[in-house]
Amino acid sequence: MLLSFIIAATLIELTPGPNMTWLAVLGASRGRTTALAAVAGVCLGLTIAAIVAGLGLTAILTEFPVLFQVLRWGGTLYLFYLAWDAWWESDGELKHTNATRGIAFRQGLISNILNPKAYLFYAAMLPQFISGRMSIAAEVALLSAIYVTVATVIHSGIAVMAGSAATFLETSPHAVTIRRGLAILIALAAVWFFISTQVKR
Repeated sequence: MLLSFIIAATLIELTPGPNMTWLAVLGASRGRTTALAAVAGVCLGLTIAAIVAGLGLTAILTEFPVLFQVLRWGGTLYLFYLAWDAWWESDGELKHTNATRGIAFRQGLISNILNPKAYLFYAAMLPQFISGRMSIAAEVALLSAIYVTVATVIHSGIAVMAGSAATFLETSPHAVTIRRGLAILIALAAVWFFISTQVKR
């Protein structure tokens, strides 16, 4: 059962989405260490979503569609903000300061806290892998920890690989154009997020 869950979690996290796109862009434009700081924020955000789902609070999202829409719009607008931020800072130098890493961490955290799909994912997926071999609370905590671990490993790999492109951007005469193209990718990810979180009636 655990192996099946790990495989499912891996396949889900390998599917392109807002987190993957943003982390790849961040790594390429701001460097590896900044992207890894963002991964830590994403990890914490996913952990918070798992705790919320484990406490049963996710049911509130289904009972109160307005709250779901608030998170959906908030997440979309925040992604557009990240795209705007990347666009206007595209002509600056790469920053590797603690302050920059702190900002990236907060951005990763906030973008996942505002993602209603994260909460609903835990509520919909985890029950399918409950085996009953331990208490429900313990098993939910275990599966949540496994999922966050899988997501963190994959996101870290993306951050490291994308960070390799940062050196090229530091010397490329087309650096500004490339970085602004990457900012557009974040904006497209925001559009994808908004469409994919639309509730179908």
